[in-house]
Amino acid sequence: RSSDLDLLGENGVGKTTLLKLICGLQKPQYGDITVDGFVPSMRQPEFLQNVYFLPEEVITEDTTHEKFIQKTGVFYPRYDFDLFNKLMKELEVDLSKKFNELSHGQKKKALIACAMSLQTDYLFLDEPTNGLDIPSKALFRKVISQYCSDETTVIISTHQVKDVENLIDPIVILDRDDVLLNASFAQITEKIFFEYGPERIDNAYYTEMLPGGYINVMRNVNNEESNVNIEALFNAVMKNKEQIKNLMK
Repeated sequence: RSSDLDLLGENGVGKTTLLKLICGLQKPQYGDITVDGFVPSMRQPEFLQNVYFLPEEVITEDTTHEKFIQKTGVFYPRYDFDLFNKLMKELEVDLSKKFNELSHGQKKKALIACAMSLQTDYLFLDEPTNGLDIPSKALFRKVISQYCSDETTVIISTHQVKDVENLIDPIVILDRDDVLLNASFAQITEKIFFEYGPERIDNAYYTEMLPGGYINVMRNVNNEESNVNIEALFNAVMKNKEQIKNLMK
């Protein structure tokens, strides 16, 4: 069931709310949600032990990493302390400091290591790269690629699309009360062409100047292959909501 999904959208469109609904932290006002036969809002232990939600901001205790992870891990049957330590080293977290002595970025990486070491079936990460510097973002992409189990579904909610480029597939782009795009990379490139060239194309869905030329996002009328640029795709969708939504049906 291995799957990594990227949930994109501007601030305030409901990305965090959707994650909370899926993992049972909020109850839908109408409609139904089920995950593997469970109703998340009922918060049954058999369901909760297989999901973990890491919010954008977490209040941590003045405690050591070892005590923090063991206090959390007791609720998760596949929690692996050795994996936690390995991830902490991979993410270059200072193990000599308590949680509350770490910088914001270091604390964020420690919490990511904690979340991944629980080895839940479903892992929800809300804006995980906020507060990370460029080298730390690269480390985050590395550990997500290397250490997530084939049995784990990872959903990353973000508006910083460059931070997860070439990491996640499929892509979901949300708007207020609407889903503008829900497609794999293969489905996207079948319908949309990303052209890198020396000139701006005026009738493109989206065009942007890059070093050495332009990227133009257009309808793929000639069945050509191209590489998805997630940031350009996001901008194209937001500027042509109904056009691209209808194109991808």
